[in-house]
Amino acid sequence: MFHQVDVFAEEFPYGNPVAVVHDADDLSTADMAAIARWTNLAETTFLLSPSLPSADYRLRIFTTSRELPFAGHPTLGAARAWLAAGNTPQRSDRIEQECGAGLVHIRSDAGLLWFAAPPLLRDEPVTASEVRALAAGLRIDPDRIAGARWADNGPGWVVVLLASAEAVLAITPDYGRLSGFSAVGVVGPHPAGSDALVEVRAFTDEGTRWEEDPVTGSLNAAVAQWLIPAGRAPARYVAAQGTTLRRRGRIHLSRHDNEIWVGGHTTLGISGQWLT
Repeated sequence: MFHQVDVFAEEFPYGNPVAVVHDADDLSTADMAAIARWTNLAETTFLLSPSLPSADYRLRIFTTSRELPFAGHPTLGAARAWLAAGNTPQRSDRIEQECGAGLVHIRSDAGLLWFAAPPLLRDEPVTASEVRALAAGLRIDPDRIAGARWADNGPGWVVVLLASAEAVLAITPDYGRLSGFSAVGVVGPHPAGSDALVEVRAFTDEGTRWEEDPVTGSLNAAVAQWLIPAGRAPARYVAAQGTTLRRRGRIHLSRHDNEIWVGGHTTLGISGQWLT
């Protein structure tokens, strides 16, 4: 079975699509990588039998060039596809996903699917030389960077805070000057009264090229893990992403039971059979 799921948008098809291949235990790593290149989406996921007794399933996540230990919109999209295939979690209150980052908790609430952000693998300030390199790659003056932090939960995120959403939307990166980084997130606040607190953009190195990701769960998780504890964002807020790519991504962030949770709408867009 095969699904393609739109994630993080209230209206299809304005979120971020992810491919989900079910019953993938017989596929080799090389097979999965080849399929991910063929689908040519930001991520393609593969549902497998779990190796941990507490897990409901195991998920492997591939971009067109590498395997990721964790990613946010693939996590929610795969969970939606797994449920749509008629599966039932072991527990009534959550799904347990096993992946390269360990166990990830997923729950349903208020019509959204949510995942608990995994612990950051790297959580530290950015050096002055790194700030200068980021500014050069984003084509902005270093003085316009209001804050920057390594907040990596798998893909390698370094996050840059700007003064406004308008400044975020105006960014035109010089990817050649971002070569020292693998995943750069940029965030800035919207004016009061907007439907989203912040605007987010995500730029990632896919090996042969840089790309802007439409709507990014892992980055928004990392941003919330930085901004909420630091007092720069409230305990619950909505982020917008994908505006420059004509998407309408809306990511819900919440601190609940001392964990950061990331939620969004998920819509089945394509359902079919994998024939080979």
